[in-house]
Amino acid sequence: MYEKTYPSKRFRITLEFLKKHITTAETVFDLGVPNPFSKIMEDNGYTVLNTTGEDIDIDQSALQQTNYTVFTAFEIFEHLLNPFTVLQQVKADKVLISIPLRLWFSPAYRSKTDPWDRHYHEFEDWQLDWLLEKAGFTIIDRVKFTHPVKKIGIRPFFRWFTPRYYLVYAERKTS
Repeated sequence: MYEKTYPSKRFRITLEFLKKHITTAETVFDLGVPNPFSKIMEDNGYTVLNTTGEDIDIDQSALQQTNYTVFTAFEIFEHLLNPFTVLQQVKADKVLISIPLRLWFSPAYRSKTDPWDRHYHEFEDWQLDWLLEKAGFTIIDRVKFTHPVKKIGIRPFFRWFTPRYYLVYAERKTS
């Protein structure tokens, strides 16, 4: 059923997690340009705003100029040189962030064809937790999940039981 509606297990789990914590009455600022998951959120009743392609490491003004109540970054932080500065600019008190986890059996991702498509960070779960804590957020919920691939080999075998993604919902600490 889900495979016909959503292109991947990752999208299904992310949408279920989003629905668990965020109502459609809230405005979502999704870091990055419009993408397939932005469309899925909109199709499920969410109001979604995106960045316009600016280099977020250099220009974070959209985070301050836009009105939103929820900040999301789905598989974006690993591409940033300093995600801490991004979190410092977030106006919303609610954040949902997902990252691909560092895999012990695979090197950091780097596209051979796209010079911008690479992972500067390959996080472990505790690193994202610490990043959120240092930026003033408290983690409310989290989930890890695998992402098996339909290939034959040692690495595809490990992907069947090694968590690949980490998804977190956090709220800004109140004094």
